[in-house]
Amino acid sequence: MESGKLKVATCQFAVNGSVEHNSGKIQMLMRQAKDGGADIVHFSECALSGYAGVDFESFDGYDWEFLRAEIKKIMALAGKLNIWVVLGSSHQLTEPNKPHNSLYLINPDGEIADRYDKRFCIGKEMPHYTPGNRFVNFTINGVVCSLLICFDLRFPEIYRELKKQGVQCILQSFYNARQQGPSIHTDIMQQSMQCRAATNYFWVSMTNSSGWFCPYASCFIRPDGKIIAKLEDHKDGITINTADTTEEHYDPSKDFRQMAMDGMLSNGASIEDTRSNNVKEL
Repeated sequence: MESGKLKVATCQFAVNGSVEHNSGKIQMLMRQAKDGGADIVHFSECALSGYAGVDFESFDGYDWEFLRAEIKKIMALAGKLNIWVVLGSSHQLTEPNKPHNSLYLINPDGEIADRYDKRFCIGKEMPHYTPGNRFVNFTINGVVCSLLICFDLRFPEIYRELKKQGVQCILQSFYNARQQGPSIHTDIMQQSMQCRAATNYFWVSMTNSSGWFCPYASCFIRPDGKIIAKLEDHKDGITINTADTTEEHYDPSKDFRQMAMDGMLSNGASIEDTRSNNVKEL
């Protein structure tokens, strides 16, 4: 069915180093999402595995077999509920390569349809993770979606490229939690995500772990940049919203965006006028 409408369950909980604990929370929220009529349920960065360097010191001795077993449980539940899942976790590579920081895209048949690997890792991640190198785009109900993770936010070039690829909805997972207290992230992260939405006309589901201290909660953003739903700080929660691509929202760049993307950084015709050319003249 290509309705142009996608019902997204944006979820948060306090991710920690216990895969068993995280898996229980994920499965509970999946059931709530299904009860709420969601098409897809979206979880934070490293929601299942925990975040290396924060929830646990390193991957030395990490129980990868147990992690894979819990992923399979979540896949089976996705098939039972007939729902899409975006699952944040770590993905083991062949030694000596470090794991990827990933989002598994699980389809309603309970299968892994694709996997997005975080393209830009911050400095403290580099000892633990290997950056990825590819986009993951997919279509549900006629809505073209893409997956991103946290620090990818800092690179507007990524969003422009996704715009060129016809993406309409971004599902971006974050882990800005278990900090010492408020930080600059409170003032810049959601605001940057609103900017990415508005300048590219994207719907955005933005998830974050809610572990104390979390500088911002998960939210859902319209293509005009307005946050239309936001969860409570430091509390488990779920918000279900519809990315409706048939709606029209404020988009002042619409008539000129492709021009700018093509490299024309003025929307006026070239003129020959000495009063224009002489920049020191009154």
